[in-house]
Amino acid sequence: MALMLLDTAPDDVHLEEHGGLTFVIPAPDVENMRGAEVKMSRDLLNPGLILENPNSPSPRVLGNGPLPELQGEVAERVVQVVTEMINPAIASHGGVAEVVAVEEGTVYVRLGGGCQGCGMATVTLSQGIESTLKQTVPEITKVVDVTDHAGGSNPYYEQAKK
Repeated sequence: MALMLLDTAPDDVHLEEHGGLTFVIPAPDVENMRGAEVKMSRDLLNPGLILENPNSPSPRVLGNGPLPELQGEVAERVVQVVTEMINPAIASHGGVAEVVAVEEGTVYVRLGGGCQGCGMATVTLSQGIESTLKQTVPEITKVVDVTDHAGGSNPYYEQAKK
């Protein structure tokens, strides 16, 4: 999801208006957004918009069966970058990223530890993980977070008090 001015939106987009907000949806993503809801968080510690999308970004990634094996040179390079560059950086916050799949230029990651449920997870994903992968593995065009950020007994990471 990205924020943009309406007059800068490309011509091939679908516009949806809800509650006074206009949403710009790229034409190829319209079907993937059917049934999605945007809500306002009522959590004072984690304010913002919440996108609830019932559509799986990739049935092969999020289905009930076993995860697909990571195969191919691009997937191997992605795993290497995540293992050697990204995970050491986010480990300082107790976080970890797991590559779930690599499909047609898209990397699907699951965040864990301190990143699972963290209010800054989207920033970590876009400015840390996605930007690093795009720079180091040029075949990568997009990174999708498949983490259940609301799951678990204590999804929000809080640093231990000394």
